[in-house]
Amino acid sequence: MRFLAIVTALLISTAAAFAADPVGSYNVTGTNPGNGSHYRGTVSVTRTGDTYRVVWVVGGTRYVGTGLGDKNFLAVSYRSGNDTGLALYGSDGGNWEGVWTYAGGRQIGSEIWKRK
Repeated sequence: MRFLAIVTALLISTAAAFAADPVGSYNVTGTNPGNGSHYRGTVSVTRTGDTYRVVWVVGGTRYVGTGLGDKNFLAVSYRSGNDTGLALYGSDGGNWEGVWTYAGGRQIGSEIWKRK
């Protein structure tokens, strides 16, 4: 149910004027799909033309993604070794909240980015 609400908000949202561009550095907290275990790390977002480069470092593992979006939403495909996946985020005033899954996944995890 929460996933549906987040996706709906991403697709039809009209963000407040103060919503921030996703470029920046963040502390990230999240839950993994399936077992719901928690994790912490960092994420950085840089603009690369019309897209964004998103780099997470979680538990010593680096995930690199390509995103598209604007100040309201961000969709990211990512890779780490042979693992790939998809993440969707909505702006929360300068921070970002979203859901993610591995390629071929049947369950979702959640993530919150807090701007440093």
